[in-house]
Amino acid sequence: MGETLVPGSEAEACAMVAAARADGRHLAIEGGGSKQMIGRPVAADAVLSSSGLTGITAYNPAELVLTAHSGTPLPEIMAAIAEGGQHLAFEVPDYGAMLGTNAAQTIGGIAATNLSGPRRFVAGAARDALLGVRFVNGRGEAIKSGGQVMKNVTGLDLVKPMAGSWGTLGFITQVSFKVLPVAPTQATLVISGADSHEATALMARAMATSCEVSGAAHVPQALAARIPGLAPSGSATLLRLEGFADALAERIARLRPQLKARLDMAELDADASKSVWSALRDVTPFADGTRSPVWKISCAPSAGHRIVAAIEAMRETEAYLDWQGGLVWLRFSGERPDAALVRQALADNGGGHATLVRATETVRRQTDVFQPETPALTALTARIRASFDPDGVFANRCQIGASGMRAA
Repeated sequence: MGETLVPGSEAEACAMVAAARADGRHLAIEGGGSKQMIGRPVAADAVLSSSGLTGITAYNPAELVLTAHSGTPLPEIMAAIAEGGQHLAFEVPDYGAMLGTNAAQTIGGIAATNLSGPRRFVAGAARDALLGVRFVNGRGEAIKSGGQVMKNVTGLDLVKPMAGSWGTLGFITQVSFKVLPVAPTQATLVISGADSHEATALMARAMATSCEVSGAAHVPQALAARIPGLAPSGSATLLRLEGFADALAERIARLRPQLKARLDMAELDADASKSVWSALRDVTPFADGTRSPVWKISCAPSAGHRIVAAIEAMRETEAYLDWQGGLVWLRFSGERPDAALVRQALADNGGGHATLVRATETVRRQTDVFQPETPALTALTARIRASFDPDGVFANRCQIGASGMRAA
């Protein structure tokens, strides 16, 4: 893919993009490279890397905002806010083991991909915590949107389109994220033996209570056996609660009878709970060292188990539910992704988004990796991209549009 350009400042990035535009060259944007296997392989003349743009520029725990250059490694960010007793509430996933990569994530990459973990359905996505961005557009111009305080909404809000744009709209140079206090402790209720239909009802029942459940997932027995710290007698339906120890115990005691579960129920302590939810967040049940297709399907919470059933009726697969059933992680064996089967099952059950997160390069070249857009939305995203990058300097790994509104 040619040379790698590593600007040391935003001004250098502007000059590099402007030069590429003048020469008719295409640039592939890269942070730490941890997610280069997601999306269609791109053809570019050079890589524009954020690895030279590092460092936290502002962080005051009392203000609940952190600002950093886009190439700052995520471990550095997490260590800094942990010292302040805070975290990124949307629970950043690390797909490294599942994708078979060892590259470090960057804070700019988190903004550009809009990926979120199990707390997404109650805490929002990365997009919802992103307060401000600085980026270089396809003309080589530096653009600022948003701010460094939680109520700053001045100017045209370009923050939301940049979140989830996968490097198709601009080269992010700086981000500001909202951070929140970490809960003192957590615990997880494990209900063993429910089928997916019953589990969906249990999760909905739990979410309808005032017990403040922050994680709700269902894992079949075969996949549960691959999660350290989880050894249920049958499938595992998981309900996480977080907070102060005394209040947490009281909330769990209130939740148990409201579930009206006929099945065995156990409780994981804080350490075991953290381990289990980290594994679900990082999709480690599918970290099998292969390139077999892995799909991330976002749908209505009541539809997840029906989508899995529809696909299983046509082809053997493995799957588990997160986000109260609103997120399906599904893996096929072999190399065939069966995109038409997956998306038809999704369409038949209320619609949503299906993203091919892992596959061989050949498969990714031949498949709509991201959810195909309607003609009206395709026209809209084309106009947006033309405004941000009129000459197509930035290589488009999405191929089917770049609205920045990809499913979380």
